[in-house]
Amino acid sequence: MSTRTEIKTLWGLALPIVAAQLGTMMLGVFDMIMLGHFDTQHLAGSAIGHVWIFGTMIIAQGILLGADPRISQAHGAGNGERIGITLQAGLILGGLLCLPLAVAWWFTGEALHSMGVDPELSQLAGRYAAVQIPGIPFLLGYCLLRSWLQGRGIMKPAMWIVLLANVLNAFVNWVLVFGHLGFEPLGIVGAGCATTLTQAFMCLGLLLFVRVFRLQLNAWTRWSRLAWKELRVTFKLGWPIGMQFAFEAWAFQLCTLMAESLGTAALASHAIALNLASIAFMVPLGISIGASKRVGNLIGAGQPAGAQLAAKSALLMGAAAMLLAAATFILFSDQLPTLFNKDQAVVAAAAAILPIAGAFQLFDGLQVVAGGVVRGMGKTRVLAVTHFIAFYVVALPAAYYLAFERNMGLPGIWWGLCIGLGAVALWLCLWILRNGPASLPPDVPS
Repeated sequence: MSTRTEIKTLWGLALPIVAAQLGTMMLGVFDMIMLGHFDTQHLAGSAIGHVWIFGTMIIAQGILLGADPRISQAHGAGNGERIGITLQAGLILGGLLCLPLAVAWWFTGEALHSMGVDPELSQLAGRYAAVQIPGIPFLLGYCLLRSWLQGRGIMKPAMWIVLLANVLNAFVNWVLVFGHLGFEPLGIVGAGCATTLTQAFMCLGLLLFVRVFRLQLNAWTRWSRLAWKELRVTFKLGWPIGMQFAFEAWAFQLCTLMAESLGTAALASHAIALNLASIAFMVPLGISIGASKRVGNLIGAGQPAGAQLAAKSALLMGAAAMLLAAATFILFSDQLPTLFNKDQAVVAAAAAILPIAGAFQLFDGLQVVAGGVVRGMGKTRVLAVTHFIAFYVVALPAAYYLAFERNMGLPGIWWGLCIGLGAVALWLCLWILRNGPASLPPDVPS
């Protein structure tokens, strides 16, 4: 198979995932846009609240991704029973993760205040997180169902559900944040309520889609005690992914806390730039997820050489996508921030850091696609080690030094992140070239 053919295959897998990931990302973006036009303080409160919400949820989501290589490799091997048992293990694990997440979100305000965040912002963030606690099981359930489907090459249901969810989220935000249709304006609390309702819709909607179109056929089995054994395997694969996600996410979240110390306008502009970067990031993230499924399927089918070609093709796709994103950030740095906020100080600060965000887009795209390849192989521990070193030995010290010791302020924080992402991308690409799927025996799935 040629590189061109493999890119076409990967893009067919990735495009619905990109749409679904963009749709998922836009749920948070709608919150930011609505609150940005409601009140800058509420915008800053949601941004700082997102630090804690995302920083804890991403660990749980990473742990559940331990099911991904098991599902994709079982699908490649034609083992429907193992796919079903892996989903059962994921559901049990997801249920166990709900309680610690709920406790963490209930104490969001106290946690952020202990980190030195302004008391008023901490209080707003706490209210924002508390009303989202009921959505935790729905969000984890949706993530599991999506992985279960995507690991079998069924990409479009999650895309359609999340697109409908965006319509619902925008409407409920409009009603609750600003107080339309007889409701009182709730601001940040309204945005949190909208998120919870939307997450419930996503999970139940995807479950209904599965039932109506009978997508459980050949991928489900009666509940079995084997699920508890599979639970241990899933957790063993998943905890390094959870740590990888935690290391990366908290590096960004700690940079947000650094930005908060520079003032409300700096925090708001940092949040705007981070949201724009995150939107662009959804494209290589979709390619990464598609690559993980493709590599896992090919390894399960006993085709490591094909999996290596898929890995190289995915890296090329990720680099191309982020070069385009970088060019967009540089060319439209003055216009893009106005989508979120009209405050001239906020817009100017965001415009100043967008070209820097554009510079690290290439590194970000490469590292996330490389991570997807490694997850598809089931070699998850290398990700945790790499991300810890790159972000906590390189990126964060560089960000602090440039921002506060060299008095570069917010741009210094973003240059530090850029350096860390470059380190991750370089190491993972070199690792794949040396230890990628082609190094596996042709008849032994990883």
